[in-house]
Amino acid sequence: GGKVYRVAMRRGIGRLWGRKGRLRRCIATFRSVDAMRKERSRMEKEQKKVGYVPTMGALHQGHISLAEAAAAECDEVVVSIYVNPTQFLPGEDLASYPRDLEGDMKKLENIPEVKAIFFPPTEEMYPDGGDIYVGVDTLETNLREGQSRPGHFRGVATVVTKLLNVVQPHKAFFGQKDGGQCIVIKRMVKELLLNTEIVTVPTTREEDGLAMSSRNAYLTKEERPHALALYKSLCLGKQLYDDGCRDVSKILNSAMKILESEPMVKPLYLDLCSTITGLPFKTGETLPKDNSVMFSGAMQLGKTRLIDNLALSPK
Repeated sequence: GGKVYRVAMRRGIGRLWGRKGRLRRCIATFRSVDAMRKERSRMEKEQKKVGYVPTMGALHQGHISLAEAAAAECDEVVVSIYVNPTQFLPGEDLASYPRDLEGDMKKLENIPEVKAIFFPPTEEMYPDGGDIYVGVDTLETNLREGQSRPGHFRGVATVVTKLLNVVQPHKAFFGQKDGGQCIVIKRMVKELLLNTEIVTVPTTREEDGLAMSSRNAYLTKEERPHALALYKSLCLGKQLYDDGCRDVSKILNSAMKILESEPMVKPLYLDLCSTITGLPFKTGETLPKDNSVMFSGAMQLGKTRLIDNLALSPK
């Protein structure tokens, strides 16, 4: 078989080892908040510029591109791996969400700036059971993803606030694929006066255009070709926009026809909204000429819920 790895966890700190106990590459793993804070203090004493990439694990090339972007702008990078229960709704895939810690750590080995992995258990992140939340009321009701998954963005905002408080990075890196999340977190950091710069990184895609996602692992071979329907519909809307169309109804209706033409696909929503406020542009309205717009959507394909978005910017 292949090489064997083990993670030794002592006092909340681990090291990644190869066969015969040889140290492959020293990525420290931290299970406790206190241990992670001590590591952050070391970085501070050494005057390191710290980048941070929050993930839920099951890392793919999209996550690696975030870590590489952080490495390009910072001296040392912290990656967290935590499947946050408060952003999942009842009946969603919390229990079945892909988990592969050893595989994740191996994928990060080749980025030398990644010095620490924060891998906390839930009792560390929610020590008293989780009675205190960060509310995102208007954003949650504005954004279609928030309307589609009530309470999701509250869970996201809460856990990201906690993680930023622990890691205290100079910069935190998020993928544009989760466009609504990026809008929420940028507003949250600004309004809560958090001392971290939020950097959004373009969506990483498969060769055929499908946005990379840990949930793509759920797709069967039969479903995989149909997974492109959402991206194709967004591309059509973007093409109409680039050709000068600003009619919200025309863009949404034309794109929806592509989604509805796929028999295996259940369209959930298509939405045009402000990249700043998350406010949707409604049917019958005209898109502003000078503002950036996010064109987003979601669909169900078998057991898999897929989301994607494209930025519409005036030339």
